[in-house]
Amino acid sequence: MIMAAQPKSKVILTSGSRKLSIARATLRPGRGIVRVNRMLVDLYQPAMSRMKIMEPLWLAEDYANKVDIDVRVFGGGVNSSAEAARLAIARALVAFAGKDELKQRFLDYDRNMLVADVRYKETCKPNDSKARAKRQKSYR
Repeated sequence: MIMAAQPKSKVILTSGSRKLSIARATLRPGRGIVRVNRMLVDLYQPAMSRMKIMEPLWLAEDYANKVDIDVRVFGGGVNSSAEAARLAIARALVAFAGKDELKQRFLDYDRNMLVADVRYKETCKPNDSKARAKRQKSYR
């Protein structure tokens, strides 16, 4: 019995970063299941971060229902993790769609949906308490 080779499914790997957070997204054809750190996105807390992660899914509903997305986020805080995951998901959906129409829709909504925000916390300087604070002088 000869078995026919099954066609390979299109798997897309993307990444996104914000401050010290890095997110890696894996997109596969599927039923619209989205997981962040092995947790369904509907259960992700806090709610504000969940809404931020869901933004690209709402803007690309026609494609989001056809794919499963797994996101692994590490480093940084709650907000930067959510923004890194949002960036990775949006990039994966644009790569899956392969159309400039979806890319333009994301860019018109918010440029940071596809372009990383490279700002991060300024480091503390030696012998100072904060990044910009200077030592006080007393002259006495």
